[in-house]
Amino acid sequence: MEKGVEPHVLMFPFPALGHVNPMLKLAELLSLSGLRITFLNIHSIHQRLILHTNLQSRFSCFPKFRFQTITDGLPPSYTGGLTKLSHLVRSMETVTKPLLRQMLLSGELGPIPTCIILDGFFSFMVDSNAEPRIPVFCFRTVSACSFWAYSSIPELIQEGQLPVKGEEDMDRMIEGVAGMENILRCRDLPSFSRVGDQTEPILRYSVAQTIESSKAHALILNTFEDLEAPILSCIRRRCPNIYAIGPLHAHLKSRHPGEKSPPELESSNGYWEVDRSCLAWLDAQPSKSVVYVSFGSVTVMGDNQFREFWHGLVDSGRRFLWVVRPNMVGGKDGENGVPARLEEGTKERGCMVGWAPQEEVLAHEAIGGFLTHSGWNSTLEGIVAGVPMICWPQFADQLTNSRFVSEVWKIGLDMKDVCDRKTVAKMVNDVMENRRNELMGPVIETAKLAISSVEEGGSSYCDLERMIHDIQLLCRQRREAID
Repeated sequence: MEKGVEPHVLMFPFPALGHVNPMLKLAELLSLSGLRITFLNIHSIHQRLILHTNLQSRFSCFPKFRFQTITDGLPPSYTGGLTKLSHLVRSMETVTKPLLRQMLLSGELGPIPTCIILDGFFSFMVDSNAEPRIPVFCFRTVSACSFWAYSSIPELIQEGQLPVKGEEDMDRMIEGVAGMENILRCRDLPSFSRVGDQTEPILRYSVAQTIESSKAHALILNTFEDLEAPILSCIRRRCPNIYAIGPLHAHLKSRHPGEKSPPELESSNGYWEVDRSCLAWLDAQPSKSVVYVSFGSVTVMGDNQFREFWHGLVDSGRRFLWVVRPNMVGGKDGENGVPARLEEGTKERGCMVGWAPQEEVLAHEAIGGFLTHSGWNSTLEGIVAGVPMICWPQFADQLTNSRFVSEVWKIGLDMKDVCDRKTVAKMVNDVMENRRNELMGPVIETAKLAISSVEEGGSSYCDLERMIHDIQLLCRQRREAID
């Protein structure tokens, strides 16, 4: 490339941990290939990452990488998060979007990017027809199956299969969605589909962004061909240029120089301080004896639900490591009124921490099962680690993920829409012993397929190489146009 004309990629994740985390992993993969990367983050998100992670040291070895920040337009006191999505979206559309265009035109973000890798959950952030015209690669951080489910919602509404008419309607099978025949029930559709009114803003927004993602120059998915081939084939009919390059965390480890990644590389990009004491606790436990419990960075449960899980875990008689975020339990009353039996059962067999290094935990020899919210990042981490899952999904794509985990991939159990101690205890024991042999065959085979996909010659490895080549080609085409 001529001096000053080299591939430059601007990356902009949606401001939520489950979106920022995989985008950072993709940024590191692209940096390893020598591309110039500008990573744009919302101010508040960036500050929390700097406070609780080794973000700056991790990227300091890449001379062509730099962080930039932008405002989301909300006051510093704002704590709505994803629970008030409409406020965030409205603010980003009115404040962040014009500011982003101004930063692109002024050169504040460096040379005009060769392409923008934009989180597909706010496809509206860049107008493809506005100057400067920059190809947009939409990165959807959800599974291919949930992306396809979102894409199918307009047809389901048109056919009268939605809205869901009530609780008695939840187990009705969804018909006519290619690749999902005899799989999805109403309760397995993305959570936004459960609204009674099909004009509900959050449903309309989610569907609209999915449709816009399909119109982008390319679609990036954190998945792999051997896991979701039938669904990827369906999506390609609408969006032919797809890069399926996951699981990103496994891909990153396979390409990182050196025989073994340093422990800090394996730590999640988190908003809370990681409590690594849980690893020492795991070291003292027998092989495959511990259930790891984590509901991610967004899930909030009521005090009664929290107690049902606690009872269920103690009643199961199994060892457990439970991540209880500071803001996870609404109305939690601390130690007041906690039954002595639960306290004693936790002391005997349990360990509770505020935030854990999840990849390291799942890879630990002591872990035998994973009770999860079925977020896509956590699901992929469970798959790669070869750990059977118990799924308790709450939000967005998680409901579809959990159905595929249990009914299609056969690598776990779905506890959707249930929260009582007897069910928790039963499913823990099913995963740890009663149904373990049934689950472990598919679990081990799926883990092997995940690892092989990111090794040289694997489908995800080849798709990443193709994406890097295509970015370089876009740069050459722009240079030739200038010349």
